[in-house]
Amino acid sequence: MRAHSSSRRQFLQTGAAGVAAAALSGAAAPDATNPGGIPLRPLGRTGEKVSLLCLGGHASTNPQKMSEADSLRLIQRAVDEGITFMDNCWDYHNGVAEERMGKALAAGGRRDKTFLMTKCCGRNVKDAQANLEESLRRLKTDHLDLWQFHEIVYDSDPSWVFADDGAIHAGLQAVKTGKVRYLGFTGHKDPSIHLDMLSKPYEWATVQMPLNVMDVHYRSFQKKVLPVLLQRQIGVLAMKSLGGTGSIVTKAGVSVEDALRYVLSLPISTLVSGIDSEQVLDQNLKIVREFKPLSAEEKARIEQSTIEVAGDGRFELFKSSKMFDGPVHRKQHGFDTAIS
Repeated sequence: MRAHSSSRRQFLQTGAAGVAAAALSGAAAPDATNPGGIPLRPLGRTGEKVSLLCLGGHASTNPQKMSEADSLRLIQRAVDEGITFMDNCWDYHNGVAEERMGKALAAGGRRDKTFLMTKCCGRNVKDAQANLEESLRRLKTDHLDLWQFHEIVYDSDPSWVFADDGAIHAGLQAVKTGKVRYLGFTGHKDPSIHLDMLSKPYEWATVQMPLNVMDVHYRSFQKKVLPVLLQRQIGVLAMKSLGGTGSIVTKAGVSVEDALRYVLSLPISTLVSGIDSEQVLDQNLKIVREFKPLSAEEKARIEQSTIEVAGDGRFELFKSSKMFDGPVHRKQHGFDTAIS
């Protein structure tokens, strides 16, 4: 089984190289835009078109930074402005993230205007089914547009999900009954774990992963995973464009515009953006509405400017440290939930 997975992985990487080279270097056709002026891109082979900017569910609902009223107003304004891809997760803020987003989308018929995604933390059928029912209740909806297996960041996670009692079976049943339209997975740790998940016997609709100006130089998802997704027409959900904590801007000195334009210029479907205020919303709306893909020269300039500080991973600690792993998953693997 392991030999089969390894050989398939090698085939996927090799066979996708030409496709990726063309997609990463060639000029793409201009994106269509929605009524809010937000570019739209295809979500892989699903036939869906989604807003190029996705509202991150963790930042937009953080009870430590904003009141519920402020959070609801932020989510509703994002939808009204044209950001119609909504990100969330079963464990964000112990369920508060889904509860707030559910309240926000229930007002004014906004649920019908959005592509709603949340994530499953359970690794077995029982836990995954419980996650799903709780997510649907909190989000005040009878179905999810996308359900992703969250934080596939430990080497054993793919085999757990695909075990005889693994969470994949809850996902397949949810699609069959109409509670979920599409399945995907997320992770931020190691491209090899993503490739292992991609070697499993399921054709994912989406994959979420870190893509930023540092990633190209260190344990690169752009180099190792993105080509496979393009070859298989799997929707690419980018995240951590500023490094997860904003450190790419605040400490590495990359401008917000360069950091976002770099990722938006990649062949992604959407960028999950950590928007935690109306000021950040206004900033990101301006960038995405005025977005023009980077030229090859601009892309090379940005990559060259980060090469000296990117190679040791100091701005992508989510790839080398457990401090970015959620407490639910730390506990699943026997780690202290407070570990850093």
